[in-house]
Amino acid sequence: MSGRGDSEISETREEQSETPEDDHAENPVADEDDEHDEDFDDPAQVARRARWTAAGTGALLALAGLAASMLRTTGSAPALVPAAYALGAAVCAFAAFLGSRGRTRRALWLLVTGVMVMALGDQFD
Repeated sequence: MSGRGDSEISETREEQSETPEDDHAENPVADEDDEHDEDFDDPAQVARRARWTAAGTGALLALAGLAASMLRTTGSAPALVPAAYALGAAVCAFAAFLGSRGRTRRALWLLVTGVMVMALGDQFD
């Protein structure tokens, strides 16, 4: 507690609200920064970024899982290892599909599950 009364707090808020307006008048670059800051606050932009991130991550993990499955198939690993990689890749591909449709929370959990399945398959090697 600062010990200030209500009148002192309201005066301080008025002074603070006047100060940023003066800064914008002196600095024209600040207006451009405000436009970029608004993009981060736009819910549609945030949702679009989340969909692209989920879809891209899912596709990347699915390709990595398929590549690992193909490499393990040609080696001397038990059959369970490439199957686990392929199953994990399929789960990640499904997560990429869900992420592109806007189900980003489910896509995140499926990505985690797919990677865990691939890691479990690697333990059988």
